[in-house]
Amino acid sequence: MPKVPNWQLDRDEFYKYESSPPQKQIGYVFDTNKCIACQTCTVACKTTWTSGKGEEYMFWNNVETKPYGFYPLAWDVKALNKIGNVEWQGTAYQGKTIYEAAEDGEEIAGYVPDEEDWARPNLGEDEVTKAVDHKATFELPHSSWMFYLARICNHCSYPACLAACPRQAIYKRKEDGIVLIDQSRCRGYQKCVGACPYKKPMYNAHTGRSEKCIACYPLIEKGVAPRCVQTCIGKIRMAGFVHPPHQAEATNPIDYLVHEAKVALPLYPQFGTMPNVFYVPPIHVELPYLRQMFGPKVDAAVETYKKRDPQLVGLLSLFGSTDHLVDKFEVKDGKALGFLNNEHLVTVPVKEPVIFRMSKDENLDVVRPSIT
Repeated sequence: MPKVPNWQLDRDEFYKYESSPPQKQIGYVFDTNKCIACQTCTVACKTTWTSGKGEEYMFWNNVETKPYGFYPLAWDVKALNKIGNVEWQGTAYQGKTIYEAAEDGEEIAGYVPDEEDWARPNLGEDEVTKAVDHKATFELPHSSWMFYLARICNHCSYPACLAACPRQAIYKRKEDGIVLIDQSRCRGYQKCVGACPYKKPMYNAHTGRSEKCIACYPLIEKGVAPRCVQTCIGKIRMAGFVHPPHQAEATNPIDYLVHEAKVALPLYPQFGTMPNVFYVPPIHVELPYLRQMFGPKVDAAVETYKKRDPQLVGLLSLFGSTDHLVDKFEVKDGKALGFLNNEHLVTVPVKEPVIFRMSKDENLDVVRPSIT
């Protein structure tokens, strides 16, 4: 296997193919602090892409409650067990990735979920880690906690599904880094299902082919955000393009969150796939749990988020403000501006104005409650 650079692990790793970065790489940031698990994103994706025969159990987008929610059952626990001890020295990963932990005769350490594992997408929903004590007080992190984790295909830079496919039916688009399955080449061997540690390729028993999230590429090609991003009620999502650290642009919103503020982190970077969906970690959750999920940079990310820097707050205000991708942002004079291809898309106030009405309206000579 060739060695390829992985900035998320702060070292090189083994991968089946030589590194071949796309011209642009689609990227997402999800703010877990704002997710309310309304499942609007899930329904939007489901009704758009997986309403056919054999797709009944498929949720390319799902929202699971951590720590007890999984789709499919125990996907992350089983994947972590495959790679063994997770060891970090500073920001450099010292353990094995799924490519390096493979058994003899195998290229990737993975597993194919049982059919029943896909049957409980709402397992553990809204379950907290332990009972809330009598007369408990508010504190950070919470003594009893849970949080919502929205998940889609990560459109990884080193996709396990692509590396595992014996038919070379899976490819990464040069123009935007979206990972797709060529249905004309796929024969349903489910190697991609077994290889992906995030379990986002799914087998369709009706067609005998594997399917996965396509990042709504017909919309991406028009500069429009994917359906899950557009419909998010909690405004937790932003889609755009992400660059490697040495090419990061401070005015690019995804770059700013990932490389400049460093408040958005990849999910389970130790798997070695270099995912391109990044998460702002929840600030109310115990740090040891977050470290095994997002890596050693999570401590600083949580502190940065809590400081509420005006530039960061302004950018977060742009989440959910437009149906388009945003490739440039600016925060000035109490407003956040979003752009695409240098065209102004939207302006939002960083702080929503509050107006108080007097209880007595002198003009109308009426008394009313003071409301905002």
